[in-house]
Amino acid sequence: MADPRQVREGLTVLILCLLWYVVGSSNNVIGKMLLNDFPYPMTVTMVQLLSITVYSGPVLKLWGVRRQIDIGWKYYMKILVPLAIGKVMGSVFTHVSLWKVPVSYTHTVKATMPLFTVVLSRLILGEKQTFKVYMSLVPIILGVGLASMTEISFDLLGLLSALAATLQHSLQNIFSKKVLKDIGLHHLRLLHLLGRLSMMIFLPFWCWFDLSSVIHESKILIDGKWILLLADGALSWLQNLLAFSVMSMVSPLTYAVASGTKRLAIISASLLILGNPVSALNLLGMTVAAAGVLAYNKAKYDARIEEKSHLQNISVMPSVNGSVNHSKISMLII
Repeated sequence: MADPRQVREGLTVLILCLLWYVVGSSNNVIGKMLLNDFPYPMTVTMVQLLSITVYSGPVLKLWGVRRQIDIGWKYYMKILVPLAIGKVMGSVFTHVSLWKVPVSYTHTVKATMPLFTVVLSRLILGEKQTFKVYMSLVPIILGVGLASMTEISFDLLGLLSALAATLQHSLQNIFSKKVLKDIGLHHLRLLHLLGRLSMMIFLPFWCWFDLSSVIHESKILIDGKWILLLADGALSWLQNLLAFSVMSMVSPLTYAVASGTKRLAIISASLLILGNPVSALNLLGMTVAAAGVLAYNKAKYDARIEEKSHLQNISVMPSVNGSVNHSKISMLII
């Protein structure tokens, strides 16, 4: 019989993932519709950060999430501030990419996240991967390359922005999980903290670059676009809330699989709703890239199983007469 608690947790994760996919797809479609007529990606980012700050407070209070946070100043400056800066940069680059190229192409490029993860793990942590993991990166690179060469609305700035956003999101996922583990901070409190900190850091830059232009183009917002802007901010907050909730409940590998599946849902929804023109080769490139992401996740899973099996074999030490000392097995298996 399955453990009822595990069944409940599994159903909770499944429901959260489905909501995450629906909200994420809606957020990207509305964001693209907004940026087509309101080409100010920094302002869209500012509204999203403001939404996280405003909406999270009442929800945290309603759910009774612990308010006191005991975080050392050194840890705050070394981990949280760079994490907030990365969140700002990732959001801005994502919106620049959505502004310049179709949603489907932006998220096809973001399929390169495993490539960034492998490279960063190698450079920062000195972590080596198995041959299968390295080989799984090949279809990702080929698929994104094919999609780029056949993209009808290709734009170099859109491509570079999507790649930069992917890099930032890779780092953010790694360090967000580290913060949740290091200081035992509630995932929604971390979301609120990063949103508020990101908004404070970004506010001077937004005022310098975008404020006067937005005031000059205020009639665009009055003409119904403010509804899309507010909806985009609310959906972005809800998408972040769901993402952090899923991240806090599952392993990094499971989160990577769920994130890859969400990307497929966003690409499919954008093609169906926005109807941007795509060629057969372009669709093939998207499919190959998506298959590469699935192959990467499978290769990482196999590598983890092999590593665990190897550690278990090492831990089972034979006795002097060559037989296994069964009395110590339970203590030695990791």
